[in-house]
Amino acid sequence: MRKLKITLMLLSLIIGSATLMGQVTTSSLTGTISDENGDPMAGATIVATHVPSGTVYGAIANSVGLYSIQGMRPGGPYTVNVTFIGYKTQSYTEITLLLGENTIMNSTMVPTTTEMTEITVVGYATSKFSTTKTGAVTNISNTQIANLPTVSRSIMDVTRLSPYGGNGMSFVGSDGRTANFTVDGANFNNNFGLSSALPGGGSPISLESIEELQVVIAPYDVRQTNFIGGGVNAITKSGTNTFKGSLYTFHRNENMRGDAVYGNPIAGARNIDRNTTYGFTFGGPLIKNKLFLFANGEMAKTPTVVNRWRASTDGVADPDNYISRTTINDLRTVSDYVKSKYGYDTGSFTDFPADENNYKLLVRLDWNMTDKHRVALRYNYTKNLYWSSPNASSMDGGTRMSEARMSQASMSYANSMYSMNNLVHSFSLDLNSRLSDNLSNQFLATFSKLDDVRGSTSNEFPFIDILKDGQAYLSLGYELFTWNNAVHNNVWNIKDELTYYSGNHKIIGGIAYEYKMADNAYMRNGTGYYRYRSLDDFLNEGTPEIVNLTYGYDGESNPAARIRTNKIGIYGQDDWSVTPNFKLSYGLRIDGLFFNNDDLMTNKAIYDLNYSDRHIDTGKWPTANLIVSPRVGFVWDAYGDKSLKLRGGTGLFAGNLPLVFFTNMPTNGGMVQYQAQINAANAAKRGFSMDEFAGGLVTDASGQATTAALYNRLISLGYPSTISPEDGTVPSAVNGVDPNFKMPQVWKTSLAVDYAFKTSFPLSVTLEGIFNKTINGVSISDWSIPDVGGFARFNGVDNRPVYPAGYRTKTKAFVLENTKLGYGWSGNITINAQPAEWLNVMAAYAHTVAKDVTGMPGSAAESAFTYVPTVEGPNFIRLHNSQYNTPDRLVASLTAHDNSGNHFSLIYESWLGGANYSFMMLNDINSDGYNYDVIYVPTDAEVQSNQFRFVSADDKTRFMDYVHANSYLKNRQGKYAEPYSVYSPWVHRIDFGYKHDFVFNANNTKHTLQLSLDLKNVLNLFNSEWGVAKYLNPAIGSEARILKFEGVDAEGVATFSTPSAINGDTKTFTPSHSLGQCWYALIGVKYIFN
Repeated sequence: MRKLKITLMLLSLIIGSATLMGQVTTSSLTGTISDENGDPMAGATIVATHVPSGTVYGAIANSVGLYSIQGMRPGGPYTVNVTFIGYKTQSYTEITLLLGENTIMNSTMVPTTTEMTEITVVGYATSKFSTTKTGAVTNISNTQIANLPTVSRSIMDVTRLSPYGGNGMSFVGSDGRTANFTVDGANFNNNFGLSSALPGGGSPISLESIEELQVVIAPYDVRQTNFIGGGVNAITKSGTNTFKGSLYTFHRNENMRGDAVYGNPIAGARNIDRNTTYGFTFGGPLIKNKLFLFANGEMAKTPTVVNRWRASTDGVADPDNYISRTTINDLRTVSDYVKSKYGYDTGSFTDFPADENNYKLLVRLDWNMTDKHRVALRYNYTKNLYWSSPNASSMDGGTRMSEARMSQASMSYANSMYSMNNLVHSFSLDLNSRLSDNLSNQFLATFSKLDDVRGSTSNEFPFIDILKDGQAYLSLGYELFTWNNAVHNNVWNIKDELTYYSGNHKIIGGIAYEYKMADNAYMRNGTGYYRYRSLDDFLNEGTPEIVNLTYGYDGESNPAARIRTNKIGIYGQDDWSVTPNFKLSYGLRIDGLFFNNDDLMTNKAIYDLNYSDRHIDTGKWPTANLIVSPRVGFVWDAYGDKSLKLRGGTGLFAGNLPLVFFTNMPTNGGMVQYQAQINAANAAKRGFSMDEFAGGLVTDASGQATTAALYNRLISLGYPSTISPEDGTVPSAVNGVDPNFKMPQVWKTSLAVDYAFKTSFPLSVTLEGIFNKTINGVSISDWSIPDVGGFARFNGVDNRPVYPAGYRTKTKAFVLENTKLGYGWSGNITINAQPAEWLNVMAAYAHTVAKDVTGMPGSAAESAFTYVPTVEGPNFIRLHNSQYNTPDRLVASLTAHDNSGNHFSLIYESWLGGANYSFMMLNDINSDGYNYDVIYVPTDAEVQSNQFRFVSADDKTRFMDYVHANSYLKNRQGKYAEPYSVYSPWVHRIDFGYKHDFVFNANNTKHTLQLSLDLKNVLNLFNSEWGVAKYLNPAIGSEARILKFEGVDAEGVATFSTPSAINGDTKTFTPSHSLGQCWYALIGVKYIFN
């Protein structure tokens, strides 16, 4: 009967309340009140006071002595008084609460006839296991944030303190774009997903305004969702009853960093590159104990350069000194030529200035409306501008080059750079109410507006790639992905969460709502694109290899695609204190994602294409589907004194997918805009040849190479200028979404042991293991590619299939689909210690394995499809190591202070991988049109028996010598190389921070002048070889292409040559000769009053 009652309560709460997805903004305090005989004391009164603000929270112990206070401010300190008639008041001080965690504080009451003793309960630093967490969660306090050495002053520096951190927003081998980041419950994700950087240029909020961070990997609380690998929850600071504030400035420049690696000077190291940040914080009471204000403003300016590559004088590349093979004479010749013939200014090819700036503002109000109702309001604004070099190598209509447009092989001009303007507006309203002694409520509403708009200094002009010897050599023009490129993303969230206490059960129920809208204006090749095979072809007005143009119909100059989704989730959870030492948490979450089809149009011409009885409807998003996520977690306090805890759980977690993979369908669906991709084969299908474009760039009557002129030429060749859904048109490539597509989902299981040693100082160790299994993974398939089972294959041991000419059954069709392939596991050991009050130490080691089918590299559908190295082609990818995985990582931190105002901090990081390479082929061995083929690693016997053939004995010797000298290849002989399985070597770094406080008191106010010095990679200051990462040897190239396919011999066996750089003495990895490897310093001055 009791179980039935609990079940009915759970269901009623689910139906009658609402909560938001993955948003954590508060803490809670629970415990048991008993007498000296261990009997529950029903009716005992618990009053908790947040000392800085005077905010009071209260509860009454229930029939089994349990109490719970929900919706509390994280942090502290708190004082807690427990009272009961006939018993002494029990007072507890210096209690600190963790964000998103339930802190346990039990109390034993003593009769008034005995002597009263005051009990002090200390916080997280000395009571490691005072919370009831079940899964993998790391809380990082404001004190830790303030003491952390950081030159970049970014949130990503802070997440390094998690054993699973250290790689941006990527956790446990997952794509950082699928992580979840919230600030006061508001969505601060890069929802569109053009990169893994956070909104606002990667730094949407100042560290000075953050009160606490929480890194979650496998929390079994059903309220936490919207991530696959991990998530980060942040809360901002609040005002208190004391007026507090600060003025600060931080500065770094080109003279405050190293300028050499392994003793070799870095060219341009002392070129202007500086950043100065100015900011303030202010907080205090508007009405004492009732209404509080906190504000933070920050401004940063960074005069810098966007590119360090320089042209050569002799055509010989020197990558260690950023010298490209592209010559000064060729760059000057091309610049003068287009200026003279077309009136286009390329910009400089020697100077690449790129001044950046960042502005931030945060305002927060906290209002204690009554003792039972409290509300917090926050507004956040960020505006950011930065510059980038042109896209590395992506293009349409042909095979992309392996070297970047700015690299040892190629150069470009200043006007081909592009800017990114980021804008963030975010609002949150958080209302916490205590409706009765056993019922509380939280209402949270947030809105985030995230805009990213590209810009350029270039006039309208086509983007032009010029090759040399089949490789990138020179590029110019308006960056090919920047014209009319803008993303506007709005996100609404609403939360209303009820928590009910009944006996030893805490019951939570909710319904979740999230609205997302993204407008994507994206006209790749929007000003036109030409690719020439040689410089002579371009200067002599020869025939281009490729011509592309994307344009809007009926003269529309700003076409855009839109996606809108509504996500509703309902959940319920019971936190059951089975015994005083054992807690079981079990719950169920059901999410439904509903797409809005009003922004789509069906392209009938595409729909009529028959892909093995499958059709692509560009007028419909996937049908609404439900994602069910049950979870169970437990924590067992083995001895009842919090010294040994066993915790763990299992459950399903649903995440997000970057919206760009959805908008690819309308963007490339032929109804919003038309993408003309013209090469010899495509031209022949339309009845003309590439000679139509001989004689130089297409120009208008005045001789200008305008977009309109190229557009008119294409229309004259039969390309569509208008469209109707009834007729439609088939673009060069179709993008679609499987109608049964589901958002990503994984199954996570973890088990951990926490042990606090019985020492005179706090010392604890945690052992934790996590297993992940893909339930709904994400992949892209080309429906026009038939099964390779019917294709001819090479003879010999490398017997991969060979794609015949015209192998596609119809127009390329890149369709977003699901896969169930993928798994991973992680293990970590973490040690925390506080040997003295002034010293804190932490150390952790984590090992991670992550396997998937594709990491969806890039953002365009064909890019994500293409950029995974394969054996049989990108439609048939085998399970492999994740490209985002850092397999091994060590992290340790130390903070210390003394009574003289000195503060010291160190953080040591060491990792294997992070740059994960694939051993690939030069030339397209299987003729699928994609130059991403992994090599077969022959055994010595296979080479000796001529089953694997080289074109010369020298090629054979040099390649096999390299194989024998490379540990990965040596162990891989007789198999194909795996994608992303060649890990960059171990890196060891130490960052150091020092602060000194000058303190004086005046008029009852404490004034502090704080001077700070932060040093990144401090050991490199003493030796330019220390702390330097090793990446792929530039002599090999930017990709590990160590074997060249030369053709097929008379016996049908593939033949190979070995690139000249490959031999037994070739080092796969060499020190990275870049400024990012050098030490870097940041100095700061801060005035603080409180």
